[in-house]
Amino acid sequence: MTETLRAIRGMNDILPEVTSTWRYLESVVRDIVQSYGYSEIRLPLLEYTELFKRSIGAETDIVAKEMYTFPDRNGESLTLRPEATAGMVRAGLSNGLLHNQKQKLWTAGPMFRYEKPQKGRYRQFHQFDVEAIGYDGPDVDAELIIMCARLWQRLGMSQLRLEINSLGAPESRRRYRETLIEYFSGVKNQLDEDSIRRLELNPLRILDSKNPDMQAIVAAAPVMLDFLDDESVEHFAGLKRLLDAAGVDYTVNPRLVRGLDYYSRTVFEWITDALGSQGAVCSGGRYDGLVEKLGGRATPAIGWAMGIERFVALYAACGGVVSPIHADVYIVAVGEGTAERAFAVAEALRDSNPSIRVEMNLGGGSFKAQMKRADKSNAEFALIIGEQELADERIGIKPLRSADEQESVALEELASTLIEKIGK
Repeated sequence: MTETLRAIRGMNDILPEVTSTWRYLESVVRDIVQSYGYSEIRLPLLEYTELFKRSIGAETDIVAKEMYTFPDRNGESLTLRPEATAGMVRAGLSNGLLHNQKQKLWTAGPMFRYEKPQKGRYRQFHQFDVEAIGYDGPDVDAELIIMCARLWQRLGMSQLRLEINSLGAPESRRRYRETLIEYFSGVKNQLDEDSIRRLELNPLRILDSKNPDMQAIVAAAPVMLDFLDDESVEHFAGLKRLLDAAGVDYTVNPRLVRGLDYYSRTVFEWITDALGSQGAVCSGGRYDGLVEKLGGRATPAIGWAMGIERFVALYAACGGVVSPIHADVYIVAVGEGTAERAFAVAEALRDSNPSIRVEMNLGGGSFKAQMKRADKSNAEFALIIGEQELADERIGIKPLRSADEQESVALEELASTLIEKIGK
């Protein structure tokens, strides 16, 4: 017996019962982002591996352990994108979008990381990614954060809190890194295996340790905010003033560092306690050195990414419900010659009003069998065409979700009658 094929671990099917919620939430994000003047860009799933080594950092966990990387037939090393920012910058450089220009862009789609699958964390996951490239003031930082606050408000999602921090300019970050190495080296015998590995490669990531045994050591570590250069101090102060003016609550978390090497200055996370350990729903920050690092001119930039799986789960946890899309009417045809007329009626209805969702009975069957299918479809009405209706140029309209009586209408009045009943 042939073994039944299954999905790859950590790569999940998104079934019809939840795709309505996905489509609704995606449309809300798209509408809000575009209302702020951001334009959509669509990116390849595959990039040259070097892009991520240079942007994310060759020593980060993502590049070192989590990327899906393989040689193509020409021997080029390719990688399924683990995030979108690097690809966004690459696309801007490849297509001349960043030459003496500012860009406000968004994209969405699947990303790939070889992680241990768990609730809210998958090997194929989906993200919304929003980027503002060429903007250097704290005003754009505030705009991106306020945009998120507007999204939560519109959807009635209150179980989120905002944490912000500043990582400073590269020079102040370098000084802080040296101080961290000195501090953690002094307690090296108390560090876990991951922290020891990160000590020389990326000591800031130790601050993000989730190991409970590490929390006291991390809490006693030097604070990045004490090492900020004057310009970064003023930038961060400007961001806080703008958030205060907009009425957006936040907490300054000096341990918030984010996991990618390209971040500088502002970093932020929208966090929830409603999803267990996977608390970060939307995260972002500045990456003022990334464009130059990838071969362009020095260009300030900032963006955020939101995991759609967690977004959908949080919407449900906050009480959000989106009903699956179903037909408005289901056409039942019984008798000689009625199937042909049924198809003509269905297409005439779609022509009259494209928003009316019409489902045809397919595969024949008795009247009883077809009515069972009509009820199962969740349509509001069954449209019944029998031989007598065909002869009289009329059609029966039977309510399926109420106790109202069936009525008969002339075919030429069907569209207007349904529009009135359905409200479309």
